This record gives sequence, structure tokens and C-alpha cells, in this order.
Amino acid sequence: MKLIKIAFLAIAPSIIFFNCNSKKSTQFQTREVYQTNTLVITQLTASTFQHTSYKQTNDFGNVPCNGLVVRNGNETIVFDTPTNDSCAAELISWIQNKLQCKINAIIPTHFHDDCLGGLQAFHNNNIPSYAYFKTIELAKANNYVIPRNSFPDSLTLKVGNENIKLKFFGEGHTKDNVVGYYPAEQVLFGGCLIKELEAGKGYLGDANEKDWSGTVEKIKMQFPEVKVVVPGHGEPGNHELLDYTIQLFRKP
Repeated sequence: MKLIKIAFLAIAPSIIFFNCNSKKSTQFQTREVYQTNTLVITQLTASTFQHTSYKQTNDFGNVPCNGLVVRNGNETIVFDTPTNDSCAAELISWIQNKLQCKINAIIPTHFHDDCLGGLQAFHNNNIPSYAYFKTIELAKANNYVIPRNSFPDSLTLKVGNENIKLKFFGEGHTKDNVVGYYPAEQVLFGGCLIKELEAGKGYLGDANEKDWSGTVEKIKMQFPEVKVVVPGHGEPGNHELLDYTIQLFRKP
């Protein structure tokens, strides 16, 4: 992980409606919709919400860590847990009570605890968990809570009447980092594999720097139409985050 100074987006003056069956708007203004000392939720598009919780570290201070909620109809899928079970329970409550939606799945995108540190709270609520098979192996090796369902290198799940795509493109931040894509709104959750603009390389203890740029180049080629890219830490953006990450780890 890396030190990120995150600038939370201002709350828009217009009212947000949490009707799970509402129609998609052609234009959407990003807005913060929930905030406590432990959890911030920012709506990025009509159907996607970035959740941000915090992890205290020795090297980088109190680090904000992002995940994503995708909603369609009265169903949601969550990418990455908040950093601990208490924050995860807070997010689950918000989805169930404010969005009034079911959570179909929680998907940790790699084995670090900023991705699955709150996994037990999802299991306590009988929410299915899915992870790349290497993530499950690494979670076991590190004595973390273990996701209950594995997939080989890609997986497609349903949320409402839309699909969510998960895929391992190669090593980078870790040996197991996968990304999630929501084609209906062209939103990519890159997790810690993708850096926010102007970020440093961050934590490299489990990284493959040699392959990192090539892995992200494959993602860029696979999703040329992407409109929103959410990194594991820091502010979301567009395809420029992919380009920045490629350049950051490209060999001189």
C-alpha cells in the first residue's frame, strides 16, 4: 500500500434518490452520499458507488482504501471489503437499508487485508464470496479469512439483469490481482493494480514490477471503451489512470 492524500468530492446540491429501480440518467454528477469517521461512500455513476475505509500502517500512516458497489435492480455486487469487520458491517447495513438492495456477492480482488479484511462480516450475513484461486491460496497461507468460492482466471456474475466480469490479466501489485468490469456503465475496478494520477509505486513487498506495465496494457486493450477507473487507493478517473500506471512501472 501507499500513502495517499484523498480529496473527498463535495456533496452536490441536488437530491439523490435511492430507488433501486430508477432509470439510468444520461448524465451524472459524482457526489458523496454517506460519511462517518470510518467509512465514506461516493456515487460515481447512476449504478456504481466507491466505498472508502481506512487502514493504519507503520510506513504510510492512515491509508484510505477503496472498493466498489455495483447496483442493478434490487441487487448489488461488492468489490473488496472495507478494511475491517466493523466497517464492513457498516457498508452492508447501508446497502441493505439505504439502497434496499440484496448483496449477491463480495469479491476480494487480491489477498491483502485492505481487500478482504472485512470478509468475516460478509460471511456472517450469508453473503457469498468469490476470489481468484491464487487469492484463496494466499489467504490461507497468511491465515486470513478465506473466500468460499474460487474461479480459475475469469468469472461472470449477474447483478440484476446485467453482467459483472472478473479477470486475471497477469501479475503486478501481487501475484493474484484481478480486476472487475461493469460493461453497462463502462466502469473498471482496478484495485491496487491501478494507481491514481501522480501516485508513487507504493508497497512493493508482494509485487512483480517487471510484469506490472504489461499486465495493465492487456487491461487497456481489453477495455478500450472504459469511462471510469477506480484505483485501490486515491481518486477515481478515466483511462488516464491506466496510462499513468503503465508509465510508472515501464522499464527505463
